[in-house]
Amino acid sequence: MAQKTAVVIGASGAIGKALVNLHLRHNDHVVAISREILSTSHPHLKKFETDYTKENIEELATRISRIYPAIHSISICNGVLHTDENMPEKRLESFDIDYFGMLMHVNTTIPFMWLQAFMPHLISTQTPCVVTALSARIGSISDNQLGGWYSYRASKAALNMLFKTASIELQRRKCNAKLMLFHPGTTDSALSKPFQSNVPDGKLFKPEFVAEQLNKFQNNREFNGAIDFIDWQGKNIQW
Repeated sequence: MAQKTAVVIGASGAIGKALVNLHLRHNDHVVAISREILSTSHPHLKKFETDYTKENIEELATRISRIYPAIHSISICNGVLHTDENMPEKRLESFDIDYFGMLMHVNTTIPFMWLQAFMPHLISTQTPCVVTALSARIGSISDNQLGGWYSYRASKAALNMLFKTASIELQRRKCNAKLMLFHPGTTDSALSKPFQSNVPDGKLFKPEFVAEQLNKFQNNREFNGAIDFIDWQGKNIQW
C-alpha cells in the first residue's frame, strides 16, 4: 500500500486520537493538530499545538502545506455537545445564548476556518485530497422528528450548509478535492458520556471502530464534485 499523508485536526479527542493511531499503523505520515499536544511519539508523526484562532489556523495550514505538498486526507474532528453548566436543551425555555454561541464556534466556525485555511493547498495540489468534518444525523433538517437539542442541531446543520456550499465552489474552481461530512454514530467519548445509558445495545461504538470506518470511506470516495453526507455504515443521510 502506498504511503499517504493524513492531517488530523482535533487529534487529542477520542476519534481524532484513534485516527492518528490507525494511520500510524498503516505507516502513513500523520500531522496531528490539537489544543493539547499528543504524548504519542512516532517517526512518521508530526505534532502541532493550536489555540484555534484564525491567525494560528492560517499559519499552521500554510506551514503544513509547505512541509507536505501531497496531502491525501484532512480530518476535522472538533466538536462539543455539553459543558459543566449546560446540557442539550429539552425545551425552548432552556435556550442559552452563550451556550449556543460556543457550540456554533466549536462545531461550525472552527471546522470551516480549517477548510478556508487549506483552500490555497486544495486549489494548487495535484494529489486528490478528501476533507472530512465530523457532522451528525441530528443536523439533518429533514430527519428532525424529535425536536430538542436546539443549539447542537443548529451548529451541525450550519456546518452541513457551509460544507455543501463550499463543495460547489471547489467544483467550480476545479479543485482536486472531495468534501465529506461523517456521522460517526454514538462513540464512546467524553462528548457522549452523559447519554450512554440510553444507547441501545451494540450502538455505542469504540473510537477505533469509528476511525476504521472513516478511513475506509475516505479511501473509497469518488471525486465527482459532489459532497457526501454519510453515516458510519456508509449510508447517505438526508440533508
